[in-house]
Amino acid sequence: MVKRVLLIGGGAVALVGVCFGGTAISYFRTSANYVSESVQNAVPIEFQIDRARQMIADLEPQVRRNRHVIAKEEAELEHLGKRIESADARAEKDKENLLRLNADLTSGDDVFRYAGRSYSRDQVKADLANRFKRYKTGESTIESLQRVYDARSRGLEAAREKLDGLIAAQRQLVVEVENLEAQRQMVDAAKTSATYHFDDSKLGRVKELIADLQIRLDTERKMVDAEVYTPGEIPLDEVAPEDVVDQVSEYFGLGKPKSAALVQQ
Repeated sequence: MVKRVLLIGGGAVALVGVCFGGTAISYFRTSANYVSESVQNAVPIEFQIDRARQMIADLEPQVRRNRHVIAKEEAELEHLGKRIESADARAEKDKENLLRLNADLTSGDDVFRYAGRSYSRDQVKADLANRFKRYKTGESTIESLQRVYDARSRGLEAAREKLDGLIAAQRQLVVEVENLEAQRQMVDAAKTSATYHFDDSKLGRVKELIADLQIRLDTERKMVDAEVYTPGEIPLDEVAPEDVVDQVSEYFGLGKPKSAALVQQ
C-alpha cells in the first residue's frame, strides 16, 4: 500500500513537472523549504538549546579519541627517538673502530694484534671493508629514521593544534549556548511580566468604601457644626475684653505694650 502511494505521488510530481516545467519544480522546492522552516520555527527554543548542548556533548568522544591517538603517537615518537639515539651512539663507536683499523693499516705493518689475538694485513683489511659497509648502511638507516621522526613530529604538532582548536571551539560553543539560555530566560521573564495582570478589583472597592466613609464623616461634621450655631439668636457668651493685652502685660510686669503707648501719644 505504501509503495503504491509513493509510486502514485512520484508519478503525480513527474506529471506536473512535464506539464508545467521548471516553474512547478520551483514551486515544489519553495514549498518544501517553507515547510521545513515552519517546522523548525515551531520547535521550542528551549528544546533547540538542549539539542545544541547534546550536540556539544557528542563532541566529547571525538576529543577523547584524538587525545588517545596523540598520546599513542607521542609514546611511539619517544621510542623512535631513543632508537635513533642508540643508533647514533653505536655509529659513533663504529666510526672510532673504523678510524683505528684504518690508522693501523696505514702504518705499513703486516701483522696486527687485537684483544690478544694476531691478524694478518689482509684479515684486517677485509674486516675494515665489512665494518665500513655496515657503518654506511647504519648511517643511511639513521638518516631514514630521522626523516620519519621529523615527519611524524610535524604530524603530531598538527594534530595537537587541531585538537586544541577543537577543544577551544567546543568551549566557545558552551559559552554561546549558555548566553542563548540567558537570553531565553530574559525573554521569558519579559513575556511573563507583560502578560501577568494583577486583580485590582478588590483594591478599587476598598478605595471606593474609604471615599464613601470620608463623605459620610464630612457630612456628619457639617451637621454637628450646624447644630452648634443657630442663626437669629443673640449670642450670650462673653467676648474677650479689648484691653486683654494690657491686662496680661500689667499682670506679668512687662510694662505698657507699644500699642498702648502709641495710642497715648
